[in-house]
Amino acid sequence: MARRLTLALFLTFTPALAQAEPPLRVTTVNDAYCQVLLERISATPGVAGSPAAQLAQEGTALCASGHPRAGIAKLRRALRVTLAETP
Repeated sequence: MARRLTLALFLTFTPALAQAEPPLRVTTVNDAYCQVLLERISATPGVAGSPAAQLAQEGTALCASGHPRAGIAKLRRALRVTLAETP
């Protein structure tokens, strides 16, 4: 009887737990992803003049000069800073 109850509870709550996680994003290291990150940073209010703006500028320059992996790393860091600064 206890096994059936455990199984019933497991089956009841498993779909709810699976839906709580955000969907995974699959990304590639290319200029298009650099642009996606830059657009997300630019859409955040109050970025101009912040440390995130400097990181975004450096990341954009790296992407443009053929170093997308390093540029994406800077842009991701800039995005984390903008999200941390946003109230």
